[in-house]
Amino acid sequence: MEFAFAGELWFWRGPAPWHFVSVPADACEVIKDISSAVTYGWGMIPVTVRVGGSEWTTSLWPKDGGYIVPIKKWVQVAEGLDLDDVVDVELTVGA
Repeated sequence: MEFAFAGELWFWRGPAPWHFVSVPADACEVIKDISSAVTYGWGMIPVTVRVGGSEWTTSLWPKDGGYIVPIKKWVQVAEGLDLDDVVDVELTVGA
């Protein structure tokens, strides 16, 4: 299953700081419907992510009833991304 959307790059200062893009609510609903078939536990959903010319595998993190996409530091550097930039994201779920 594939999704494409744009979202703002934001920073979470938790115990291990990360940058994320939130998955839109409509896509989250579809992902929740298939989550039991693709999760490997704790609500994590394996995905392949594409931003610009960068592609990597990771997992969607559950947050506040939706999902968030972690954007790795090397991707931020390679794609010239800064905090609050709007990022075009392509996801393949279950990858």
